[in-house]
Amino acid sequence: MKSPPQDHLITPYFSYADDTEYSIQPIRWLLRPISVWPVSSIKERILSAVLLIVCVFLIAGTLVPCALAIFLDQNKDVETKVRDFGPLSNWVLASLKYCSLLSHVGDIRRCLEHVDADWRAVTKHEDREMMLRNAKIGRFIALFAALFMHSGVFSYSIFQAMTMNESVLGDNASMHSLPFAFYDKILDTTTSPTYEIVFIMQFLSTFVVNSVAVSTVSLIAVFVMHACGQIKILISLLENFVDETSEKWENSTQGKYAVIVEHHLRVLSFVSYIDKITNIICLVEVMGCTLHMCLLGYYCIMDWTQGDKESIVSYVIILISVTFNIFIFCYIGEILSEQCGQIGDTAYMTNWYLLRRNNAVGFVLIILKSNVVVKITAGKMIELSLSTFGDVIKSAVAYLNIFRTLVT
Repeated sequence: MKSPPQDHLITPYFSYADDTEYSIQPIRWLLRPISVWPVSSIKERILSAVLLIVCVFLIAGTLVPCALAIFLDQNKDVETKVRDFGPLSNWVLASLKYCSLLSHVGDIRRCLEHVDADWRAVTKHEDREMMLRNAKIGRFIALFAALFMHSGVFSYSIFQAMTMNESVLGDNASMHSLPFAFYDKILDTTTSPTYEIVFIMQFLSTFVVNSVAVSTVSLIAVFVMHACGQIKILISLLENFVDETSEKWENSTQGKYAVIVEHHLRVLSFVSYIDKITNIICLVEVMGCTLHMCLLGYYCIMDWTQGDKESIVSYVIILISVTFNIFIFCYIGEILSEQCGQIGDTAYMTNWYLLRRNNAVGFVLIILKSNVVVKITAGKMIELSLSTFGDVIKSAVAYLNIFRTLVT
């Protein structure tokens, strides 16, 4: 992992371009290949449009044949269709998240401009170090999520491709199965090179779907951790607001009010943009993770009863990946809520009562505004927190019991 830029000079001026790049680099790596990264030049727009067409084709090229195979293929039994429904639901939910990301490219651009402006405004070495620490956490979450989630789904795809199909060809030779279901009325995948072409297309489609899932995690992680860095700077301003021993400070109270209020409003505006970008994505993620944890648990139970312990490994890897994904969303939401709550506590714990009457009344307004805790929500309905993560786990287990009862 790239180490954060170092600046040991005692100067109020920093290389904000390097700091900004360090902060947003992971999401650029992830958003650019799926055509979600904001672009400006004509050349970049053309390339982005080509990437968008390719990504849509790859997603549809796996989703549509898989759906047709589940709903129209009469040769598949119920158990096989239930197994194929898991990947299909993943592709459908990824398509919804992809559409949501594409519809908020303008808001993503505003957030990136906001991040750049915040790095430009840094004048203190302590503030820069505080922002770098939060940027480092955001980078770690983004890169770790990319490694973990890609390895989970790709391991499943490779394992599925290595298993032999139960059907027997005319020459009594077995063939490798595809990672995901494919409707054989569209193409005959039992022949070469049709099988290889469909396999490569599904493999590339898996990369696109994984990139969408990882991009959503990375986007919220990088932006929320940047917001937490700004909140910590605001808390530092509040802690140093009152100095009863300095008469000179008392004369500059109005200027310090302006700095705190402006900084607080910028943080609230930035978080509102984050929630606007991610609230639909988070709703899809909560629903999707609940569904996938239920299905994966059912697959593990079926394989265990049938003695197919090799398949359990791939399902457990994906289950851990899905659980990690929803945990990151909830954990990041918990961190942001906790940091916002500290603003009001810090404002109240300052010695604001030592100010002159007019100044004290102004500071009370700051305390009242600081008590507004901004939260990341799923569809403006569900607050993302660690308690939400527990609710998702309990709901998945409950649905698993109901699903087992219905299927059996």
